[in-house]
Amino acid sequence: MLHTFSFPHPPALPAWALAACLATAVAPALAAPLASEVVSAPAATGWSSADAVVEAVRDTAVAAQVAGAVVQLRVQVGDKVQAGQELLRLDAQAAQQTAAASSAQVQAARSQAQLAVQELARQRQLLAKNYISQAAFDRAQAQHDAAQAEVRALQAQAGAASAQTQFYVVRAPYAGVVSEVPVALGDMATPGRTLLRLYDPRALRITATAAQSQVLALPAQGSVALEIPGLGSTRVPLDMAQLERLPTVDARSHTMQLRAHLPAALQAQARPGMFARLWLPGADKAQAPVSVPQSAIWRRAEMTGLFVLDAQDQPRLRQVRLGRALPAAADGAARVEVLSGLRSGERIATDPQAAAQVQ
Repeated sequence: MLHTFSFPHPPALPAWALAACLATAVAPALAAPLASEVVSAPAATGWSSADAVVEAVRDTAVAAQVAGAVVQLRVQVGDKVQAGQELLRLDAQAAQQTAAASSAQVQAARSQAQLAVQELARQRQLLAKNYISQAAFDRAQAQHDAAQAEVRALQAQAGAASAQTQFYVVRAPYAGVVSEVPVALGDMATPGRTLLRLYDPRALRITATAAQSQVLALPAQGSVALEIPGLGSTRVPLDMAQLERLPTVDARSHTMQLRAHLPAALQAQARPGMFARLWLPGADKAQAPVSVPQSAIWRRAEMTGLFVLDAQDQPRLRQVRLGRALPAAADGAARVEVLSGLRSGERIATDPQAAAQVQ
């Protein structure tokens, strides 16, 4: 006789107990937090920058005083010229003919004046012998005076015609550098039209634009700093007394202009039109841009962003706008300014690859 034995099944675990066991098993894998950094505003430096441009104190648009075609062009952009040097020449044939005609008229008038002098001398001798009347002598005297006056008038006209011919030669008003030549041979010059531009490289300045509140709050004493990024990142200190504050305020932007002459150390290398920065005391910490490590930037196609951790430490991709690159920090990591999209006090993931996998 066969006997059948039944073994009892183990009791089934509740669902909550099973989930707890699984969470305990995978907890070590999820416990490793993302590498992160709390964003903070840069340390107070007491400085803020205003965009500026390098200008020449003497920047002249050279134009002609007369009309004429350009027949000779003796300089080009970048040439150094001396004061009085010929720059270009206009067609002066008509003016030269007019000057020659005026000179001939002067010669004719002088001949007539010489005859009047001789006639007056003869009339004076006849009057002394009572051969002519006083009225006849007075007429000879009047003719003599009129001939002399005509000579002077024609000489003045000839001088004006000769001076007119000099206007067809355009010369440098001072020693400088040619910065622009907008005309070519054969172009028609008219009075007032710019034929070339000239600047004096020995006298350069910067003109900066800043908010009127910032300019009006500048102290009377102290110092500012000048930087030309194209020539290096070195800031050259300037005394506050060297800073010129223009008295006008732009009605649209509510900004004011500041001017300062370039120090001698920058005069030789600077060029008009270069971008510059004027560093002013009294920076606004609330407006100072934050900075993040270069390695924390996430770039995909045209999108630039950062992974910002929320209250649950979950990374959220956020688009940001970057500024200038900053010098490496003490740990050697390169950093970059964030102009918008990130606030001081927020925490970012410094490893964007790992943060992307968590998402």
